[in-house]
Amino acid sequence: MSRKPSPAPTLRSRSGPQPAAFPLAAGILLGLGLGGFFDGILLHQILQWHHMATSAGYPADSLGNLRLNTTLDGLFHLGTYLFTLGGFALLWRAARRTHVRWGVRPLVATLLMGFGLFNVVEGLVNHHILGLHHVNETVPREQWIWWDLGFLLWGALMLGGGWALWRRSPESRP
Repeated sequence: MSRKPSPAPTLRSRSGPQPAAFPLAAGILLGLGLGGFFDGILLHQILQWHHMATSAGYPADSLGNLRLNTTLDGLFHLGTYLFTLGGFALLWRAARRTHVRWGVRPLVATLLMGFGLFNVVEGLVNHHILGLHHVNETVPREQWIWWDLGFLLWGALMLGGGWALWRRSPESRP
């Protein structure tokens, strides 16, 4: 038995009810921030698999290199914090409108898209193009590529899954 999708939420204005689409940019920015925090907190700090420049000639094998990498990790976290703040600001701005109500699907969809986009861009740029670091530098060097490719695949699946969920959401259309 198939369910009919619920109608898109509406926004009241002087010209009558208007569709109120979920703010795509807000969700993607929040997802980018969450993806960055996940990477920085879990992979950089808790598991200590890599830091920002451990494969770019600054392995964390001396106090000076560790200090540099910690500073770069902090700047990376500042960037993810700014993505998150930007997402919250856009979401707050859109949510302050009268009579706006969204379902959970567009939020989850846009968070997945942002998180996946983070993995794909960060993985391509930092791991493959610039070679700043690799996902798991605690395993033998010949295995690094598999961790990097897995990270890209995971990101692509989140990005694609989020996009598919977004396309099926009535709140994605004004």
